[in-house]
Amino acid sequence: MATKSKEKPSTKKKSAPARSRATKSAKTVKAAKTARAAGTDPKRVVAILAKLDEAYGDATCELKHENAFQLLISTILSAQCTDVRVNQVAETLYKKYPDPKAFAYATPAELEQDIRPTGFFRNKTKSVMGASKAILEKFGGQVPRKMEEILTLPGVARKTANVVLGTAYGIASGVVVDTHVLRLSNRLDLSRNEDPKKVEQDLMKIIPQEKWIQFSHQLIWHGRRVCHARKPKCIECNMESLCYAKDKTI
Repeated sequence: MATKSKEKPSTKKKSAPARSRATKSAKTVKAAKTARAAGTDPKRVVAILAKLDEAYGDATCELKHENAFQLLISTILSAQCTDVRVNQVAETLYKKYPDPKAFAYATPAELEQDIRPTGFFRNKTKSVMGASKAILEKFGGQVPRKMEEILTLPGVARKTANVVLGTAYGIASGVVVDTHVLRLSNRLDLSRNEDPKKVEQDLMKIIPQEKWIQFSHQLIWHGRRVCHARKPKCIECNMESLCYAKDKTI
């Protein structure tokens, strides 16, 4: 009977190209892990803030308003709507409804038509009228200056509260986390959360409080002008070298 020869393990070495590819792949993975780990490194955060100051030193809220109440109403109307459209509606809206009392006792059906172009007009009408009544009845006709108080107003969550407190009163109560801030915070690896509240908490830990208001405006401006949700203009971005986004276009 013929005996089967034992199979000897292959001693064939990987070719140079194969070793090269493996080495490059390992380096790429290591670099990616290192980059992700360095996302909130203080020096990197300072560099991002400097880039934002360089590009958007004059950034501010783009909702037109004459007082805190108008800003509150416009911010409520801006949900799922552009600031441009809200500003168009506001031109005539605040002439017809000049104060909280006018909104509080408006005819719902009429107000719905007045704000219809902003979308979700029925829900927004309830929020606007409810907030106006609360301001009249609980706060003497003035938009409150404390986070815990402004959050009691119908239709007001932390984003709206931070916009009003920061822009109208100069109170750094938190970071405004809208769709732009959330998207850019993830792309810049400043937060790995998707929930706006958690993103805000992450940002408040790494951004100096005295920068919260301006940082919010700057990130919103950058999101609107350069770092779009689809097809971001990475070639125009002065933070491209600091960005870890998977969907970078360069």
